[in-house]
Amino acid sequence: MAILEVKALTVARGSRPLVSDLSFTLAAGEVLHLRGSNGVGKTSLLEVLSGLRSPVEGTITPQPEGGRLHWLGHKNALNLALTPIENLEFWCGLNGRAAGGLVPVLEQLGVAKVRHRACRTLSAGQKRRSALARLLLDQRPLWLLDEPLDGLDAQGLELFASLLKAHLDKGGAAIITSHQPLPAGVPGVRELQLS
Repeated sequence: MAILEVKALTVARGSRPLVSDLSFTLAAGEVLHLRGSNGVGKTSLLEVLSGLRSPVEGTITPQPEGGRLHWLGHKNALNLALTPIENLEFWCGLNGRAAGGLVPVLEQLGVAKVRHRACRTLSAGQKRRSALARLLLDQRPLWLLDEPLDGLDAQGLELFASLLKAHLDKGGAAIITSHQPLPAGVPGVRELQLS
């Protein structure tokens, strides 16, 4: 079953074309690993796929909408003055979700012990894990993740791999940018090199 179909997509930043005539289909249980040099258009492509930006040309089916996908950008989108639990409560409020069950999610990600500390005092890895917690609050079929491995230690990489594998096992799919290889054990990975 296709989670996403992209046909003849052209993405630009201003008047500068970044990606031209890109077509692919992403099925349930698959990961598309976007690779390429800095500035080649990986993040811009994710922004178009998420609906944050419009393509110059091409079609995306189905059209991006909030209830279908999770977007985790290169920056963690955490309010640094708030704690991890307050950030999740805020996210739940924005998404019309009850804020119950947050502590077990933070425990699963290994940041429950710092849940009452302001995010500005956390390490880069703790911030990243706190941001990744949003992925577990709602089951959405498509994850768009921009450099999700940044700041994660070896244990964090293993944890990320297990979260991603569980998502794929439930029929989800993901598009991930990363300059490093994805952790071992993640099934269904295809690589797309942008140049």
